[in-house]
Amino acid sequence: MNAIDYAEQASELFVLSESFLRIKELIDNESSTIDDISEVILIDPALAASILKLANSSFFSYPGKIDTISKAVLVLGITEVYNLVIAYFVTKAFNAVTADKQYLENFWEQSVDCALIIKYLSSSLNVANAERLFILGLLHNIGELIIQQISPEKIPLCQSDDINTRSWQKQQAVLGFTYADCSSELLKLWQLPYNLIAPIRNQNETDFEQINIESQLLCVAKNVMLSQQNPVSVNFSTLISEQQLSHLSINEKTLTSAIDYCDLERLGILSILSPSSAMIY
Repeated sequence: MNAIDYAEQASELFVLSESFLRIKELIDNESSTIDDISEVILIDPALAASILKLANSSFFSYPGKIDTISKAVLVLGITEVYNLVIAYFVTKAFNAVTADKQYLENFWEQSVDCALIIKYLSSSLNVANAERLFILGLLHNIGELIIQQISPEKIPLCQSDDINTRSWQKQQAVLGFTYADCSSELLKLWQLPYNLIAPIRNQNETDFEQINIESQLLCVAKNVMLSQQNPVSVNFSTLISEQQLSHLSINEKTLTSAIDYCDLERLGILSILSPSSAMIY
């Protein structure tokens, strides 16, 4: 089986709800209004509550209370609310994964960490609408959950205990493709925006001249997250080259600040998107 085969099976196992499909249809329709989108979101009380919690969190730092979905769409913008909708429904879809509770808690913690780090880095570089990159970090590794569900025996084989061997290299050797490939293929089948698919597909590309800034930032954010997850303290330089940091005009002080920001915001985001993962804190 290749990445497409796995993604096709996953699209049957992990189904996005009718509410998501309706919201996507409205957002793709230029004639839709804020009220049209808000009405569909309000049909799902849990979705509406999650969006309002995220909109009012320190993640957005909006100077005022956002107390209606219409105001959330107006203040944050349709694209940002759509990203929140994607985050909600994707995490909900993957609740069906058959796996050890600790494994899933660790998975979503790592995903949220990557999301927060890329958001911080993009903000520090004044990337427009930096919050939108959060979704890249959150979804960057869902291919692992696909393999976990369909071929769980291969997950341990894809793990690397050697810091000099990247996990994606082990994945390539064992599977013939990477989790990133599998992630991007599922997002393509779900017909999510290309500007989400491309950076996730290119997250392991080390030549920053060949990829856009979103892909570059995802590559750095993921490796910063991995450096913190390693049981033995790992210096950034082990996973991220000086050339890559220079290309983005980022230094180690910025990376340290990104980790501090992540530590501060992690619990709040986990409590909304993956409450069981937040219970460990």
